[in-house]
Amino acid sequence: MFPESTKEYSYEECKATADWLLAQGPVRPQVGIVCGSGLGGLAEMLKDQLVINYSDIPNFPQSTVHGHAGKLVFGTLKGKPCVCMQGRFHLYEGYPIQKTTMPIRVFKLLGVETVLLTNAAGGLNQDFNVGDMMVIKDHINIPGFAGNNPLVGRNDERFGVRFPCVSDAYDRDLQELALEVAEELGFSFMQKGVYCVLGGPSFETIAECRMLRALGADAVGMSTAHEVIVARHCGLRVFALSLITNKSVMDYDSEKKANHEEVLETAELRAAQLEKLIANMVSRIETGNNNRQ
Repeated sequence: MFPESTKEYSYEECKATADWLLAQGPVRPQVGIVCGSGLGGLAEMLKDQLVINYSDIPNFPQSTVHGHAGKLVFGTLKGKPCVCMQGRFHLYEGYPIQKTTMPIRVFKLLGVETVLLTNAAGGLNQDFNVGDMMVIKDHINIPGFAGNNPLVGRNDERFGVRFPCVSDAYDRDLQELALEVAEELGFSFMQKGVYCVLGGPSFETIAECRMLRALGADAVGMSTAHEVIVARHCGLRVFALSLITNKSVMDYDSEKKANHEEVLETAELRAAQLEKLIANMVSRIETGNNNRQ
């Protein structure tokens, strides 16, 4: 029913990838950043960069989507060692779900303690506007309802427990920190809500959007939740943010149609503010004891 898993997602394979990356000379990163569609500019904030193409990394998947550069960037941000993914992986690219989340396991083995995930999403909540940034407080994992969960299969205790709790997946202190920083920066376009993941690549029907909204979702996309599950399984702190790049079509009389070009255009317009928000957050995240300052 789903793309077949292979041994490439084992602890040994992830460790071999992490060891290869560390041998390239970067300092062990403490913060991992994943860039959503059109948001790869976040990586450009890093100082003393070491850029590695995904195609050069052993066992690593390859980005196939426009707006995802396919590069792993090491460097420092506000003095903290970081690693940034310019491009993530999606179910609709044909990868097994374990492969799409393999980089998060590699992050853990590199030394990452906190992950900051960004994505482009459609706004289901009609009070949201295009260009709003939504701090994710929870998610609805629709593929998981059908058994497509990144933790399916034999569990390796070296990563985490068989049945991890995800009711607290999104770190509440980091949520508060993001909203504090946004207020200090004068950002009036912040929201907080529930993210729903679907498989894609087709955008949602009107009936699907109405159903998801009735379920309590504020935004919908095709990524992030799987990475969050794996990150929490590994014991990482998680913060995630959706850039609302389009309003989901909820009315049969509407002439609007969702499209990827609109997603990239909105991402470009909000890029500078998003970079400021993330940079200021990183400067205040305390590493080493899993507490923020």
